[in-house]
Amino acid sequence: MKKLAIATLVMFGAVGTAVAGDPAAGQAKATTCIACHGADGNSMIPTFPKIAGQHADYTAKQLHDFKSGERHDASMAPMVAGLDDQDIKDLAAFYATQTPAIGAATDELKAERGEQIFLGGDASKGLSACMACHGPNGAGIPGAQFPALQGQHAAYTIKTLKDFRSGERANDAGGMMQDIAARMSDSDIEAVAEYIAGLH
Repeated sequence: MKKLAIATLVMFGAVGTAVAGDPAAGQAKATTCIACHGADGNSMIPTFPKIAGQHADYTAKQLHDFKSGERHDASMAPMVAGLDDQDIKDLAAFYATQTPAIGAATDELKAERGEQIFLGGDASKGLSACMACHGPNGAGIPGAQFPALQGQHAAYTIKTLKDFRSGERANDAGGMMQDIAARMSDSDIEAVAEYIAGLH
């Protein structure tokens, strides 16, 4: 029982996080990231993710996965090729300290359906609520490396969910997101993405 309690504390971040980078050093190293993600991680380009305020451990994992090839992206591969472990920690720490910009849904009808799925799932499809892992306001769970989603561009979220559904992206723990996305139709994905875009 004691071992289970300790494991639970570690999983949900009560014992601290694995990433210890220097935000100031990360800012200095982020010059090549600005074109796609903005100076503060609030990308203005809908197909590139907002990474401002993202949990440092999650960002670090994604950068490591891009570097190792576990996560494939033609744009990111050359960007991470020269990064060492400290560079990754510093970049992740910098973006974690930035304030995410508040987004907005552009299609209220889709967002209403998305809210139903995000908060309550869809029992008819065996689809669990997104909030179970990402929280009711999309803040995520840092220690479990469940990312913050609030205000993310709808176009990026749609691509991400479709990539999980097709298996193009497969760096999720235990295939959890692949399983969830496989249960989602295109309209489900678009609805959830619209809701997330305005979530804060």
